[in-house]
Amino acid sequence: MCWHIASKVIAAGAGICGGRFSLCRPLSFREAAKRKGIYDFMRFDELDLHGSLLRAVTEMGFEEMTPIQAQAIPVVLSGKDIIGQAQTGTGKTAAFGLPVLQNIDPKKKTLQAVILCPTRELAIQVSEEMHKFAKFLHGIKIVPIYGGQEIVRQIKALKAGTQIVIGTPGRVMDHMRRKTVKFDDVKIVALDEADEMLNMGFREDIETILRDVPDKRQTLLFSATMPQPIMEIARTYQHDATHIRVVKKELTVPKIEQYYYEVRPKAKLDALTRLLDMYAPKLSLIFCNTKRQVDELVAALKARGYFAEGLHGDLKQQQRDRVMNSFRNGKTDILVATDVAARGIDVDDVEAVFNYDVPQDDEYYVHRIGRTGRAGRTGRAFTLVVGREVYKLRDIMRYCRTKIKLQPVPSLGDVMSVKAEKILDQVQEVIENEDLSRMKELVEGRVNEAEYTTIEMAAAFLKIAMGEGVDSEELKREYEEFGDTGAEEGMVRLFINLGKKNNIRPGDILGAIAGETGMPGKLIGSIDMFDKYTFVEVPREYAAEVLEGMKNVKIRGKAVNIEPANKR
Repeated sequence: MCWHIASKVIAAGAGICGGRFSLCRPLSFREAAKRKGIYDFMRFDELDLHGSLLRAVTEMGFEEMTPIQAQAIPVVLSGKDIIGQAQTGTGKTAAFGLPVLQNIDPKKKTLQAVILCPTRELAIQVSEEMHKFAKFLHGIKIVPIYGGQEIVRQIKALKAGTQIVIGTPGRVMDHMRRKTVKFDDVKIVALDEADEMLNMGFREDIETILRDVPDKRQTLLFSATMPQPIMEIARTYQHDATHIRVVKKELTVPKIEQYYYEVRPKAKLDALTRLLDMYAPKLSLIFCNTKRQVDELVAALKARGYFAEGLHGDLKQQQRDRVMNSFRNGKTDILVATDVAARGIDVDDVEAVFNYDVPQDDEYYVHRIGRTGRAGRTGRAFTLVVGREVYKLRDIMRYCRTKIKLQPVPSLGDVMSVKAEKILDQVQEVIENEDLSRMKELVEGRVNEAEYTTIEMAAAFLKIAMGEGVDSEELKREYEEFGDTGAEEGMVRLFINLGKKNNIRPGDILGAIAGETGMPGKLIGSIDMFDKYTFVEVPREYAAEVLEGMKNVKIRGKAVNIEPANKR
């Protein structure tokens, strides 16, 4: 609870009784907040909403409103225009959806409200929410209209008497040209994610729609940011609008663990798959900055045996439907998407978000990680950072007022240990809860016939169980080819053919290794420099990358030869 709100409420409670020794009843925190005009703690049943709407809200499990709902709904119900500044995941749909439904006359079978959304996915999501809110209202028809759906079917639905249309600007304009929508009786227009609609080039369409709607209407504008074009639309098409803003610090999700990993461009895929294997999230959402990167990453993940699908603007609507249904139903574990395509994705069970590319905009980071940690669950967010992108990440940390922790990329040994731990936990559960009599007989029979122990048989079973997703050849290279190089535990000692007489300094070697591999310099261990050669220790999980990355490198014009050192 913010201190400045608490102090206002305390002052409100203290100021009503008028004296130190007053015998009047002290106000509750909620009552004091309400009298002082602080709506952040209001319940839905404190609003002047239809009983049918309250019943639907209660059935959906909502009691207290989010800040944007608490501040916006009373203003919208009073009939005023509003500018609502709030991010995805703050409850904007109810903030405009409930008042819209309250103001619809079910007896009139004409269009009375238009809600504009930037993407098809968001239009569908808003439509689904509105239908839930309207569950106990009779005679109200809500129709989503968007590109990719048969327009004949939409025309038929509109002619049947629709009071609320939820659509993308392009498709609404299409119906305007066909004269299949009539705005004569429209009394409320809502723009959801207005900044995204402008980013996608819909400004002209939006203004055409607003000009065609009767001037005596209520206009509700919701946007995460307030760039100049948004303010120009507000000034032109709204009347004395109330500006409601949810401050940025309320937008981060406290139950999300956030980490980042510094990697080389060529090592991003390996880092991603190791994280997927290490944490094994039930559902994962991976963000890329371009459509091409989405396609390439999906192909690479599928080639490695992962159940991944991509989502971006170039997909046909039928493909988008199939991908989203597959993800919602759990048939696809991993959804790779661009920021715009991910608008409207509302899946509660996403356990992890991966930023394969650092987002281009600070606010996109908030949008992305907000897809996990839903409904009280703990989520994880992982960001892969290449080179100077670390400075962009620091900007994001300042913007979000959050700490994103640096972590080393898990080694294959780490992945293997975690997988083994999970399998052994399952084994324990089976031992405690299942009848193993028949299995014991089979194992005992084989052990009595052979020359190995039950421990060896259990180890073999564990190896078989762990075989999926672990590249045994790569594991062998990583843990066996270096042998004992005489390094500290967890490190590999490497020999470099350059030393002091080559005018080489420790900083040159550190810089070359970090620059060629993307490995954080602070992870490099001791550097022992002699006249004609140098020994350097690197983490075991990076050793193969260092050897590969330094093959054709020159330090101060001298060719480098690098190889695992012999034991001291």
